[in-house]
Amino acid sequence: MAANEWINGYLEAILDARAPALSDAEFHPPQVEPPDASHVDMLDVSYFNPTKYFVEEVVTSYDETDLHKTWMKVTAMRNSQERNTRMENLCWRIWHLTRRKKQFASRMLNRRIEKEQGHKDATEELTEELSDEEKVDPDTTHTGPTFTRNYSDLDVSSEPVQKKKSLYVVLISVHGLVRGEDMELGRDSDTGGQVKYVVELARALATMPEVFRVDLLTRQIASPDVDWSYGEPTEMLTNKSFDADVGNDGESSGAYIVRIPCGPRETYLHKELLWPHIQEFVDGCLTHILNMAKVLGDQINDGERYVWPHVIHGHYADAGDMAALLSGALNVPMVLTGHSLGRNKMEQLLQQGCQTKEDINSTYKIMRRIEAEELALDTAELVITSTQQEIEEQWGLYDGFDVKLERILRLRAKRGVSCHGRFMPRMVVIPPGMDFSNVIAPDAGDPVDSDLEATLSDPGLPISEPPIWSEIKRFFNNPHKPIILALSRPDPKKNITKLLKAFGECKPLRDLANLTLIMGNRDDIDEMSGANATVLTTVLKLIDKYDLYGQVAYPKHHKQSDIPDVYRLAARTKGVFINPALVEPFGLTLIEAAAHGLPMVATRNGGPLDIHRALNNGLLVDPHDEKSIADALLRLVTDRGQWVECRRNGLKNIHLFSWPQHCRTYLARIALCRMRHPQWKDESNGDLTEEAASDSLRDLNDLSLKLSIDDKLTMTNGISEILQKAAENVDTAQIVSNFKHELEKVREDFLPDENEPFRSSSLGRVISSIDSSSNKVPSIRRKRVFVVIALDLYNEHGMPDHALVSSIKEIIKATKTTIFPRSPGFVLSTALSLRETGELLCAGDLQKEFDALICSSGSELYYPSSTNAHESCNGGVDAQFFADPDYATHIEYRWGGEGLRKTMARLWNSDESNEVKGESAVIEDVEYSNSHCLCYQVKEPSEVPKVNELRKKLRMRGLRCHIIYCRNETKLHVLPLLASRAQALRYLFVRWGADLSNMFVFVGETGDTDYEEQLSGIHKTIILRGCVENGCDKLLRGGYSYHREDVIPFESPHIVRTDHGTDFEEIRNAIRKLG
Repeated sequence: MAANEWINGYLEAILDARAPALSDAEFHPPQVEPPDASHVDMLDVSYFNPTKYFVEEVVTSYDETDLHKTWMKVTAMRNSQERNTRMENLCWRIWHLTRRKKQFASRMLNRRIEKEQGHKDATEELTEELSDEEKVDPDTTHTGPTFTRNYSDLDVSSEPVQKKKSLYVVLISVHGLVRGEDMELGRDSDTGGQVKYVVELARALATMPEVFRVDLLTRQIASPDVDWSYGEPTEMLTNKSFDADVGNDGESSGAYIVRIPCGPRETYLHKELLWPHIQEFVDGCLTHILNMAKVLGDQINDGERYVWPHVIHGHYADAGDMAALLSGALNVPMVLTGHSLGRNKMEQLLQQGCQTKEDINSTYKIMRRIEAEELALDTAELVITSTQQEIEEQWGLYDGFDVKLERILRLRAKRGVSCHGRFMPRMVVIPPGMDFSNVIAPDAGDPVDSDLEATLSDPGLPISEPPIWSEIKRFFNNPHKPIILALSRPDPKKNITKLLKAFGECKPLRDLANLTLIMGNRDDIDEMSGANATVLTTVLKLIDKYDLYGQVAYPKHHKQSDIPDVYRLAARTKGVFINPALVEPFGLTLIEAAAHGLPMVATRNGGPLDIHRALNNGLLVDPHDEKSIADALLRLVTDRGQWVECRRNGLKNIHLFSWPQHCRTYLARIALCRMRHPQWKDESNGDLTEEAASDSLRDLNDLSLKLSIDDKLTMTNGISEILQKAAENVDTAQIVSNFKHELEKVREDFLPDENEPFRSSSLGRVISSIDSSSNKVPSIRRKRVFVVIALDLYNEHGMPDHALVSSIKEIIKATKTTIFPRSPGFVLSTALSLRETGELLCAGDLQKEFDALICSSGSELYYPSSTNAHESCNGGVDAQFFADPDYATHIEYRWGGEGLRKTMARLWNSDESNEVKGESAVIEDVEYSNSHCLCYQVKEPSEVPKVNELRKKLRMRGLRCHIIYCRNETKLHVLPLLASRAQALRYLFVRWGADLSNMFVFVGETGDTDYEEQLSGIHKTIILRGCVENGCDKLLRGGYSYHREDVIPFESPHIVRTDHGTDFEEIRNAIRKLG
């Protein structure tokens, strides 16, 4: 109530104004629902009395900061009529504020109920097959070492995780301005503590004995608005903290910032505008990692095998999304650090009641950010947090993480019981490290008895002071008093005004100490953002109110290099560092202060709890209680013994937050990740030499010679012509097919029927040998340019439309011209099963055209066999194509399989809205399902949940998968998490070197719900207007979600559109335009 005293005057003013009676139309503002029944008693047919409403609903339930500013302006008005009008408007603002808060509370309640139901369903399904002895309630189980969260003071062995210096670690932090020297921290909201953290982490990891190379991947920026250094492709991070000799480790060892271009090259984009360019950045990173894996393989393994990243570590939501896609493309473990979480931010903004969900999403792209965090949770093996509070109160808000379900799954895994595809990421607490290279650490045993006159400015002593000291001391009447130091940006959440009130209200504290507020850099308060300007204005007013001139310093400017000197000044005056934030996610400044010998007073909400537990160097306070803040500060300033003890404890334990300690814990944790990396069954890779790529051509010559000698046959003119084309480096796949055809002619023309055994043994071996040779390296390996046809053109029954074959033929015809220097490779990407695809190709006589088939929405990958077209159509689909032997293993990660199928069945049966005329709106289609695709027939599209809603239900039950509505809303495909048509193209790049930048992807204007994934990236996209009219867009996102422009960069130079569908000339012109 005390914080809302101003409302009392507001109420009196409204009552004194004797507002006239309001009719129903006047009372209910436009486009606002009428109050519910609980508020009926506040209305009177003849007079509007707001007293009960304000007392019951408003006074104790909201933050009135913005309204208070309006109130101050209104009360200053002299015109009574205008003042009363403004009062009425303010009344409705409060009504809307409370209404939005009640809606938010209702949504949170529904979400909590839904999440509890998901936890209950998952628990019941998991315990069905357990015996009574195995059924243990995780809430009553004492958490042993398996469940203990890992704090920085955990006893971790100092032995290296891996003796050989061979680890390759990839870090991703894409937004902001990232460089190793002279970081511009605080330049904007994107360039802050995260930038400093990732740069120092990369440096520190590179000094560890088992780490060979660390790459920090970020965005390349060649904008005239920023320094030229942000446009440099590579920057080596020099080692500041250690004197490790890395000269003999190899020319590529060490830590590097690698800048990947994405989006408009000459524009600096804030993080909210980077979302459409995620896929382009991923493709660029993939190219770099593949090149580096080969280089490191040459240096570390003498070229015998590649060195793949040990982990890919994403920082923040955008980099988490990127790391998830890279992890899927490379099949390597992923680690995630959230830094700041979208759901937590959205909750705080909604609770303030000042913005609607639509406004928040428009400003911060918050729903796109939340979905990226959910996807990162789906993929991450390990999530690193700074505090325990972050795990329980922030990550606990997400669909993809549930503390109780995680304990159940870990208990089952420990006992060797199947989790049926359910997974919860492992969360560990590893506080950030600190670079102590610029810290002049005092002796922990020093009792600090030195004369203050000798340590402060004294004209008689030839002591040179840092410039920032003079800048601070000029504010003080007595600079010898202990300094209470607060260092933060002027953000309302940092609670600086509450600290100033506590200092001003406590006369003993004012008499004994000075207060220094380092609140960022400023030139003119009027030019600052609204929130920051408000805080600074309030600070100046409070200084004037309490007459604190000569006792409070608030310098306008400082450099990053000045911060250690500021800590030193406070420590030399026997001062105290304070962080009074309402909630502090971690509190890196507390560690910095402790390293300089400063005791702390900090908020008890968030990270300072863990820091205090480790350092024991100060006091924790309630940030809302001014008296508590003042008492804690006064206690440390006056009690010299406690001050010295806190100082000693901080200096003694600060090593727990050093970078070496952080890195040892970090490497120990990632060593527990399930190591995955690309492994091919035939031990071949995507970087075959030209010599290896021409093996099949040399085999042709060898086999033809064998045929002439062993079978005493001469080569036909056809064979001679084929070998001549082979020497001219013509398409090898076609050569192999023609060669086999000519061999069949030899067999039929030259060998009589009585020599059937001879034909079978000799020519049969030759043809079999050709099959083996041609299948050894699929024809796609030898292509340089690729045409990917991904037209989702289906009729109302979900079958291929009659126009699909003709469209494919037109695309092939238009691209098989002199546009490309060599014949392109063709890839068909479809939701059809292999059998349906084979029938489609045979119907159009297209089976010889394609070098790869991506079937069942990306769950299967096939290459053409060497059987001729006529035989393949007669022999069935198995004779036409063979499956990639490694792809199934590649996408197996976290596939729920049978457990997922059972859960899907329960969901359909339990949801009454999914029933149409007594039967389920979705039924399983076993005929079109395969080992990595659960196929369902959609009976009524209007009755099924949207993709985001269904995915949320499965995430809450610990199941991770990719959900796609396809084939004109007639089918639902549930795939492994890492399987998709877009990811299949990246697999072809990793496996066979199919360069993504040389891919031309043809799509319609709409398609299946995975349509958006295929448009962006470094490949070229050609959208055929008018070709596909019916898609599944309506089933993609429901309710409050992000928009298509948050995913697709429509202004990208890599995307063009034709005006008339599959017109021959327009396709040619589109390809020419894309280059």
